[in-house]
Amino acid sequence: MKKPMSFARTLTLVACFLPAIALSEKEAARGERHVVVLVWDGMRPDFVTERNTPTLWKLAQEGVTFQQHHSVYITATNVNGAAIATGVYPNRNSLLANREFRPAIEASKPFENAEWPIIKKADEVTGGKYIAAPTIAETVRGAGRRTAIVGTKAVAFLHDRHAEWSNASLKDFVRFAAAPMPAALREETVRLLGPLPTEPGNTGEQRNTYATRALTEIMWRDGLPAFSLLWLSEPDLTQHEKSPGAEPSLAAVRSSDRNLALVLEALEKKKARETTDVFVVSDHGFSTIERAIDFPAELRKAGFDATAAFSETPKRGQIMVVGNGGTILFYVIEHDHAVAGRLAEWLQHSDFAGVIFSREKFEGTFPLETVRANTADAPDVLVALRWNKNSNRFGVPGQIITDSARGPGEGSHATLSAFDVHNTLIAAGPDFREHVATTLPSSNVDIAPTVLRILGIEPPQKLDGRVLMEGMEERAAKTEALTKTIQAIRKFPSGEWQQYLRVSLVGETVYFDEGNGAFSRTSDKQ
Repeated sequence: MKKPMSFARTLTLVACFLPAIALSEKEAARGERHVVVLVWDGMRPDFVTERNTPTLWKLAQEGVTFQQHHSVYITATNVNGAAIATGVYPNRNSLLANREFRPAIEASKPFENAEWPIIKKADEVTGGKYIAAPTIAETVRGAGRRTAIVGTKAVAFLHDRHAEWSNASLKDFVRFAAAPMPAALREETVRLLGPLPTEPGNTGEQRNTYATRALTEIMWRDGLPAFSLLWLSEPDLTQHEKSPGAEPSLAAVRSSDRNLALVLEALEKKKARETTDVFVVSDHGFSTIERAIDFPAELRKAGFDATAAFSETPKRGQIMVVGNGGTILFYVIEHDHAVAGRLAEWLQHSDFAGVIFSREKFEGTFPLETVRANTADAPDVLVALRWNKNSNRFGVPGQIITDSARGPGEGSHATLSAFDVHNTLIAAGPDFREHVATTLPSSNVDIAPTVLRILGIEPPQKLDGRVLMEGMEERAAKTEALTKTIQAIRKFPSGEWQQYLRVSLVGETVYFDEGNGAFSRTSDKQ
């Protein structure tokens, strides 16, 4: 079974590092705030326990647990990497999925949108606006403060892609990227930490530990930057292979916890705990695959001209199918209205569609803008596949239908399942309350405004997210969440399609809680 390639075998160190002699930036004065954001890719909040994650558990007791934290839809890595970095939803930062189809960037096939060659090409096409909103790193450095971005997934590139990437003639490094990192410092990194673990035999744990040491021992050597981000690939990569709750997946959770311990130990040694706020957040939750579907093949059986890649110039009405695990993007060439409408109707009669969104108005669907998915290059039809609360063989609830990139029993995400949407956020430090658990909805778009508030930096534009004051000030203004459920229904002679989306609002910030749908046959109701 073919499985999508990512940076599972690649170590990317993205370090916004400038020598101490640089005049354009300054070392943080004693007493100034530092913020460290650690992303545990794919970490479900129900796996945060004293046994699984003793370091994170202790940090949670010291700080704030955001019990109703949300991933941004599509609940996938690059989408949420961009949301964490910018504080805005996909319709304002441009990244809608991990895999997209944009003919101006790649004319014949979909692409992984965090890969460095794609980022470079996309910025050329968009005039430097591939990520169409400033990131935390760009904003902090623009204010004259230092930043450090380190990660073991390509998503790290998205946080500071305008930096001077340095990867020429470094074949052993695969894509060792820095912004800027002099050759001498690269050589010193290898001398001090050993060769980068880029060989196929190197484990995710080895790569993540190396990245953590690169941050704490190299990037923090001359003092703490104002903002640091460490993106760890686990437990995501192992959960994809083994499913949530499997012993290897739990071992991957424990390995990320050990890397958190290394970060906290480094802060202690630098006597910086009292001036540093630490966020531990995940990009999305996780589910177990119940059923996998080859969508191009199924569409062709239904009479559509569908493909996963074009071998020649596409014709009006053809459909490019782009799988993203639990969400499928359908691009109809020349936006043929009749074909898109027939596609929506086909999905509504299926036993796998959960929530259908469309570029044009079709009965029984939601507009793309409902979930802020109305990017300039959005597909004509977008479907979050169906999910349920059933447990897997390890007793972990949450099963979903996905594309055929992975098979039943393995792990995936990207749906509007409550288990994909709800993810982890724990924060502790001088600006956060102690021993607090809050049930007010929060989201990955809230990270950027909160970080910038702590650092005393004004965002360059209005953000979609909000400052998480309920976790920061004991006397914060009393805030209530408003929750509502919206529905879309379409009646057919043979039955009825119904879909719903549950949404929460805190002030002007919107959170997408969950959504699902089903077709009920008339005969079933009799």
